[in-house]
Amino acid sequence: MFLCNFLQAQQKPNIIFILADDLGYGDISAYGSKIVQTPNIDALANSGAKMINGYCTSPICSPSRAAMLTGRYQQRFGFEYQEKDAPIGRMTLLQKRKFLRRAKKEGDIIDLSRDSITVPNGLPANETTIAQLLQKHGYKTGVIGKWNLGVAKYQLPDAKGFDYFYGFYTAASLYAAKKDAGIIDKTTPSILDRPTWYREGLSAIRRNGTIIKEKEYLTYSIANEAVSFIEENKHAPFFLYVPFSAPHTPLQAPRELVKKFEDEPDPIKQVYYAMIVALDEAIGKIMDKVKKEGLEENTLIIFTSDNGGAVYTTATNNEPLKGGKMSEFDGGLKVPYIMSFPGRIPAGKMYGYPVSTLDIFATITASVDIEPGDEKKRDGVNIIPYLTGENASRPHEVLYWRNGYSKAVRKGDYKLYVNDKEKVTYLYDLSIDPGEYNDISAANPGKLQELKAELAAWEATLIKPMWKSRFHYRQKIRDRYYIFPT
Repeated sequence: MFLCNFLQAQQKPNIIFILADDLGYGDISAYGSKIVQTPNIDALANSGAKMINGYCTSPICSPSRAAMLTGRYQQRFGFEYQEKDAPIGRMTLLQKRKFLRRAKKEGDIIDLSRDSITVPNGLPANETTIAQLLQKHGYKTGVIGKWNLGVAKYQLPDAKGFDYFYGFYTAASLYAAKKDAGIIDKTTPSILDRPTWYREGLSAIRRNGTIIKEKEYLTYSIANEAVSFIEENKHAPFFLYVPFSAPHTPLQAPRELVKKFEDEPDPIKQVYYAMIVALDEAIGKIMDKVKKEGLEENTLIIFTSDNGGAVYTTATNNEPLKGGKMSEFDGGLKVPYIMSFPGRIPAGKMYGYPVSTLDIFATITASVDIEPGDEKKRDGVNIIPYLTGENASRPHEVLYWRNGYSKAVRKGDYKLYVNDKEKVTYLYDLSIDPGEYNDISAANPGKLQELKAELAAWEATLIKPMWKSRFHYRQKIRDRYYIFPT
């Protein structure tokens, strides 16, 4: 153990970035849940800093992930909407021929199933991920879980800086076989539920590009793969990105965990809660491996969610925050956000100023003492000096969001929400109204115009989306319906 600790002290720190999928702000006990106890995530929070106002950059999976891995607002490179796989069968014959010719010429379209070819929406070839940067500086890199950042050859994990990949490429995959005796399945009333009940094609489980037959419950198999990666790379600095698919649909959970919530009358919530418990167990297994190998003192661990809870599943509602996934209200944007780095981040720290998942890139590069190496604008900051108290100012004076016609900006404690399609504009003072109940725009015309100007100035720095949104989604939030692009 002494030798291991000595060797660790001589090398750059390890980085473990754990990402939950659609986990709501209040879904875990570390952030106030009285129903679902998550002792391992709680322990991680107690060992480091818990951000009270942690924000993602998009209320939808893949744009949010694109920003995290690049440290840039995803709208700067056109990744505004959900990455989608457009089957060639939906194209005209002329379009099919055009894309097949380009595929043959450039090799930028990948065929992953017997009779479908997909149009490459996702990370551009010239956007650098944190994995590519770390890889160039001698790090062993692995991604284990959900990719969802594109399926063209230049967008796959091995092209984006990862030495090792285990997981699936698209937005969702089965956790276990349907009707497995040890698993309880539960569909939800949302139209978005049906496309998640697959494990074929892009949803198949792969190890370094090769489809494998995985029989273990997916959340647990992701944890086991992560533990194996740590074991194989414990003597060299490593970057391990673990994007779990839980608790994203399809709702499937081990039967013994569902039994823990028999007092809950809603069977959908029973399974959802059990999935979060399984996620916590999986994270505990990764943390136990870090401790067992004596890596704890030299490992930065980051935990967050890609966006707020998916209220359309009826499994969660994000209250007292307004709205959820797909919306630019805080229920869709505020996420659990924890960083642990013994000796560098104070244990038990609760941090109140707004921070962003954009900051993950800058925090990692500062922690390992490397520069991005390009001239592209990075929008995040190293938040460790803020967590230690070395810097007492706000990490961000302003944070921005745009998903087509649904937009928001937070400056200080004021937040502006604009929905151009709905023709609504709301102004909130989050210091006294964190649930976004009371529109104060009429009483504060000066502040309203100030935030509108901030939003317009930011939008002027962006490019047009590289692809169109798939559809408009109508969602009821409290007392009215809203429409959001996705």
